[in-house]
Amino acid sequence: QVQFEESGGGLVQPGGSLRLSCAASGFTFPYYALGWFRQAPGSGREAVSCISSPDGTIYYNDSAKGRFTITRDNGKYTVNLQMVSLKPEDTAVYYCALGRWCTTDGMDYWGKGTLVTVSS
Repeated sequence: QVQFEESGGGLVQPGGSLRLSCAASGFTFPYYALGWFRQAPGSGREAVSCISSPDGTIYYNDSAKGRFTITRDNGKYTVNLQMVSLKPEDTAVYYCALGRWCTTDGMDYWGKGTLVTVSS
């Protein structure tokens, strides 16, 4: 059974930083994508950033490029998302996800989510 341990959400002022972490367990897939998605109020869920294994290919959506950095711990099943220069439009529930590729349809397992609020 796949399980996620998500952490790092919270309230931050515009221009601030947050770091999200996700530790996934309970699987042994040789090929997978692990990363973060988000869903803002009234909007659909979108991919933010993912890392594919074993090749390490990284995906960022256009909003994340230049502001967010995804890294993978040595254990490979933990990903961290460092977010800087946060904007109010980054406010959303952020979900850790695991699956075949970095799209909403391509993910098979979802964490419970952690709320990120960017507000002054």
